[in-house]
Amino acid sequence: MESAEDRYLRAHTTAQCPALDWLERQTGIRTHYPRMLSGPVQGRLLTILVQVSKARRILEIGTFTGYSAICLALGLPEGGHLDTLEINDELEDLIRTGWKNAGVEDRITLHLGDAKETLRRLDGPFDLVYIDADKRDYSDYYNLVIDKVSPGGLILADDVLWDGKMWQDPLPQDRKTLGIAAFNDMVVADPRVESVLLPIRDGLNVIRKK
Repeated sequence: MESAEDRYLRAHTTAQCPALDWLERQTGIRTHYPRMLSGPVQGRLLTILVQVSKARRILEIGTFTGYSAICLALGLPEGGHLDTLEINDELEDLIRTGWKNAGVEDRITLHLGDAKETLRRLDGPFDLVYIDADKRDYSDYYNLVIDKVSPGGLILADDVLWDGKMWQDPLPQDRKTLGIAAFNDMVVADPRVESVLLPIRDGLNVIRKK
């Protein structure tokens, strides 16, 4: 259920397009994990970050039903392109329908399969990378893409507060929590980047490559 805070934030953020409204509803109907969507507030932030960074080539790791891909693609300039990775091929029809409804299907290439294998094949440079896939593998994704990010480019990592588990003492020992904790520690210690961790939704780490 949406909290009062979430309702206020949504009401005071520029409204999402009808295609995103449709995809948000369909994700709730057709999947077991609708909370995995970025949602209208973070989605609008993604669009604005693409616009202000002037990113032309974007990589998304984990597209789910394609909601965040639409938000990213809507910020692209003419001729810009997004490569997005997803392991669940059963979602392909919903993904592509959402992109078509939003009018962004010609700006996006969908790569189905294991993300780490696909990342090894894709060539950079990318101006912006958005990570929102298996939390156990965040550090691996980061290490696979950091050298493919343009100087001054951005890496955005979602869910990095992991429902408040990051500051629990003792830290929960499940693999996803440990994966996120290790990733956050690695990023803040990496001299190649500067970062700010924002408490938006379930945490967004905004990382800029120097």
